[in-house]
Amino acid sequence: MAKFRVRAARMEDVAGVVALDRATELLPHWAESQYIAAVAQTDGGVRRRLFMAEIAERLVGFAVGMIAIAGDEVSSVLSAELESVAVAAAARRMGVAKALCEAVIEWARELGAKEMELEVRSGSAGAIQLYEGLGFRPVGRRVGYYRGPEDDAVLMRLGIPD
Repeated sequence: MAKFRVRAARMEDVAGVVALDRATELLPHWAESQYIAAVAQTDGGVRRRLFMAEIAERLVGFAVGMIAIAGDEVSSVLSAELESVAVAAAARRMGVAKALCEAVIEWARELGAKEMELEVRSGSAGAIQLYEGLGFRPVGRRVGYYRGPEDDAVLMRLGIPD
């Protein structure tokens, strides 16, 4: 099994992240400017962190976490969300997605988040299994939330211990 590493993305990584985003079916396909903002931290009261996984310095996956903060006080975290996770087909089933999710959770913990939420397609059994293995639990459902193909969103939440 190839060894991978996870790190915070830099500006020079954004083009590769966008390419992987476009190559990954069923992602929300963010605009390049959204990934740039996640790296540059230009969203004011919303902070995002883009993490990437690489094997031999080649991008094989990424994840985006978001934290809403009241004012400028990091100690006033209002909410945390795991917004997006993608892994290249050739790097799946190697623990990359789990490591990316753990990096986002740890980042949120460091900023004071007590909970993290996510939404996932109800038909994504592998993703749901991954999230449950990380401790996320289903807390709701949005019927017909996704398009192309149509699917429900399962809302999941994780308590983040100190």
